[in-house]
Amino acid sequence: VQLQASGGGLVQAGGSLRLSCAASGRTLSNYIMEWFRQAPGKEREFVAATNWSGGSTYNADSVKGRFTISTDNAKNTVYLQMNSLAPEDTAVYYCAADSSLLSIGSPRGVDYWGKGTQVTVSS
Repeated sequence: VQLQASGGGLVQAGGSLRLSCAASGRTLSNYIMEWFRQAPGKEREFVAATNWSGGSTYNADSVKGRFTISTDNAKNTVYLQMNSLAPEDTAVYYCAADSSLLSIGSPRGVDYWGKGTQVTVSS
């Protein structure tokens, strides 16, 4: 399984970015797709999760109302639309695939990780 994240960059506070995560290598239709982030000196933290139908989504409290996770099944791609970005959103963002509903939001439950994409928000 390969998860290729892209879309990071430098943006001013209040701006927006859309991250993409392209999945390949095997079918992940039964997996929960997640985004995590890790800021320098901090632990990796959960951001958002979704199933492939988009019928069930979960967001960390810190991003509710600002970030939206979605999927494009035809492209095997998961997106993270990030609006109203703030300097505290600065981190490396990772996409991930989790086979268990019981471990949503836990980095330890992730089965597959993609390489991260850097998001930097300037004040």
